[in-house]
Amino acid sequence: MLVAPSILSADFGKLSLEIDAICKAGCDYIHVDVMDGHFVPNMTIGPVVVEAVAKAATKPMDIHLMVENNTFFVDLFAPLKPEFISFHIEEEKHPHRLIQKIRSLGIRPAIVLNPHTPPESIEYLLESLDMVLLMSVNPGFGGQKFIPSVVEKAQKLKALIEKRNPECLIQVDGGVSDANIHTLKDAGVDVVVAGSYVFKNDYAKAIESLKV
Repeated sequence: MLVAPSILSADFGKLSLEIDAICKAGCDYIHVDVMDGHFVPNMTIGPVVVEAVAKAATKPMDIHLMVENNTFFVDLFAPLKPEFISFHIEEEKHPHRLIQKIRSLGIRPAIVLNPHTPPESIEYLLESLDMVLLMSVNPGFGGQKFIPSVVEKAQKLKALIEKRNPECLIQVDGGVSDANIHTLKDAGVDVVVAGSYVFKNDYAKAIESLKV
């Protein structure tokens, strides 16, 4: 299992130290939640702060857009060269076009599904994607409880991926801990995002407990 700690749960008063610490603790990606206060009822960070994250990090960034006007934000963050940029299918009218744009910028494209959105809704996009992110909480705030139905959803998505694009990764974000990591692994999940679980515990021990 690959682990992407969400910096939404980090101490922003010492952000560069936090980034350095989770990289040294063995994370695989740095998960960056970008919220605009419109698509979700919260606002987080812009490219100036993310540029500082990129400078402090020794692991690649995984940028999760929770915004309206996805194309604008892709253009804003693309110069920072993250590994992934993911956007919500619920907000995008032209997803295939945006997928092509992200890939043309040398970044791996990913789509995010809110808890209520069925995996079948993106079946015909899977061949163009490098990752699908399943939200296991309602997006907007950290520290929420895991929604159990995402396990069945991951299983359904895995079956579609095996048929359409076996190289596509499945990521889960929200309420991930050592209590559900084995269940997620068995469901076919490849990458987990963990915020509170990592940053409220010993970073190295928490990350190691998720690498099942």
